[in-house]
Amino acid sequence: MTINWFPGHMHKARKEIAKVMDEIDAVIEVLDARLPLSSENPLVNSLRKGKPVLKILNKSDLADPVKTAQWLEYFNSQENIQAISLDQAQKKLIAGIPDMCKRMVPGRASKERPVRVMIMGIPNVGKSTLINALLGRKIAKVGNEPAVTKNQQRYTLKNGMALSDTPGFLWPKIEDQESGYRLAASGAIRDTAIEYELVALFAAQFMLTQYPKQLLERYKLKELPIGSDELLDDIGRKRGGLRPGGVVDRHKASEVLLHDMRAGKLGPITFETVEEWLFKQAEAERLLLEAEAAQLQLEADAAEKARINQNYYENRDNKDDA
Repeated sequence: MTINWFPGHMHKARKEIAKVMDEIDAVIEVLDARLPLSSENPLVNSLRKGKPVLKILNKSDLADPVKTAQWLEYFNSQENIQAISLDQAQKKLIAGIPDMCKRMVPGRASKERPVRVMIMGIPNVGKSTLINALLGRKIAKVGNEPAVTKNQQRYTLKNGMALSDTPGFLWPKIEDQESGYRLAASGAIRDTAIEYELVALFAAQFMLTQYPKQLLERYKLKELPIGSDELLDDIGRKRGGLRPGGVVDRHKASEVLLHDMRAGKLGPITFETVEEWLFKQAEAERLLLEAEAAQLQLEADAAEKARINQNYYENRDNKDDA
């Protein structure tokens, strides 16, 4: 499943961000703590032009705490990046975010000039909720669906920070299949843009493999089913998803599983690990090197063929002259 979902307002947002980035001192990028790299928009790195970034692993109360700690270590080891985990109940930590941003750009903020920060992130990672918490009042529109914020907004905080909000936007084509499924399962992509049952089957298999006990507890199963199809059938039977004749309504069962997952009712889960992504990056580099080597070999073979042809025609011409 390759997802192509880039509404017009997202394309507009990318252009507006590029236009005003020179005025920005630092970036806050809000990520989903359950899928830190899958929810990291690759366009942000190019748009921020090397400016310091505070990566906030939001919804950390929904994520596996052990894996969140590993992700924080991964991000904090990188240059010009600071990372924290956050859930909206951590009021004291939220109140300290402006000071974190100021420390990232020493000399840029003063009494006369607030530090200028742009907050970015893909849809439905809790960006607007965080802005409201920073401002101490409800200004940014909040919704449980992606793409609620449509236009760029600017706010001035009392604690010396000017905050620019941007619409949540994805990149034009999500090529990594697993990332696409994770984003869909987390709610970052509108349900109308995905094949609902396929995403639920992915989520079911993930839970069976990684968090089986949480499935047993949530759906009061006596034993684990052998596969994702069987799990959806069990959920459908348990949660009123039966059609006449005892046939399971797969769409209904899919809704139950995905809604429970998104709401944290299956317990804290994390879809991806640092180790997995490091392996993916190493594999991508290996394939790139192989492709470059193959291209060099093609060019060398072509050059050798051209040399042989040239020698052939030169020898033939010499024989004709003789």
